[in-house]
Amino acid sequence: MRIILYTGKGGVGKTSVAAATAVKLAKDGKRVLIMSTDQAHSLSDSFGVKLENTPVKISELLWGLEIDAILEGERAWGNMKNYMKELLTARAQGGIEAEELLVFPGLEELFALFKIIDIYEENQYDVLIVDCAPTGETLSLLKFPEMFGNMIKTVLPMKKKAVKVAGPMVEKVMKIPMPEDNVFDDVEQLNEKLYQLQALMTNKEILSIRIVTTPERIVIKEAKRNFTYLHLYNYTIDAVIVNKVYPAMALDGYFSKWISLQEEGLQEIRESFTPVPVFTLMLLDRELIGEAILHEAAQQIFGGTDPAGILFEDTIFEVKKEADGYAFILNLPFAQKTDMNMGQKGSELMIQIKNEKRCFTLPDVLRNKTVQSARYDQGKLTIKFA
Repeated sequence: MRIILYTGKGGVGKTSVAAATAVKLAKDGKRVLIMSTDQAHSLSDSFGVKLENTPVKISELLWGLEIDAILEGERAWGNMKNYMKELLTARAQGGIEAEELLVFPGLEELFALFKIIDIYEENQYDVLIVDCAPTGETLSLLKFPEMFGNMIKTVLPMKKKAVKVAGPMVEKVMKIPMPEDNVFDDVEQLNEKLYQLQALMTNKEILSIRIVTTPERIVIKEAKRNFTYLHLYNYTIDAVIVNKVYPAMALDGYFSKWISLQEEGLQEIRESFTPVPVFTLMLLDRELIGEAILHEAAQQIFGGTDPAGILFEDTIFEVKKEADGYAFILNLPFAQKTDMNMGQKGSELMIQIKNEKRCFTLPDVLRNKTVQSARYDQGKLTIKFA
């Protein structure tokens, strides 16, 4: 089964673009499920159909669902949530809203993504389209099992034994409830689920992510940051969709200044995301509600390109920690060293090859570092930061 995730800053129209993609694929004869993990669901509005936490048939070959993040969170937390609630309220004299205290930023969206594993294993559809939360930050949480996996595997068995031996005494003296075995079991199961999701999300033959943006500078900056972090976590970004591009005829008179501003934005997008393919969607004269207009939008975006295909697959850059700093390694096959120029301005790195320019938003770890040296060898440009 093919899985495509759409993400982007709130308000860029990613739900509409995701819905348009799903409609086109269903019209092309594929069995499609589109689901929303965004807590501010608007997928039902796009189709004019009330969607639920289980798949609802929208039309021939097309189903949709809106994840109930709270319900999925309850399933994921299991016995851990009950124990945490006991722990938080053990010494309280009332007034603590334990349920609210247990809502950690990003976790509900992450737990909603667990549904992807279930749908993939059921294998009832050809394509799964996922309308994600407004940014890709939730996806960075998938690195938790990689960072803490070994600790959980080695420490949890020891903790289980310690609780069995010393637990009753601690509980009696400190008046703090000790976790049962099922809490430890749930921690291990949650960690295993994270591993499964991370493996699926980084499977470049199955899953890819598409960033939706608009030509405005502030939105482009967010899209570039999103792109950088997703790429650092080894996710496949196979397309960028620029939505709400105004036709020239709509920018006459009072709005004429927007013509040059919009063209500058489009140029920046081309420079920043090349060689990832960039698709555009002109602002239509109607709202994107209903299958007919959604299909029209998808035709404008993709033309003759199959939206279910993997539209781009390559490692554009990587960052490595070294003894004397960091190395930013950029793939630039077939380039000539004599044609290159480079510059750093704040959090951005600019690479120019002849008349082509590319701008990269640097990850946080490099933002306060400066370029020390650069070397081009065998199609790779290695830039040292310190």
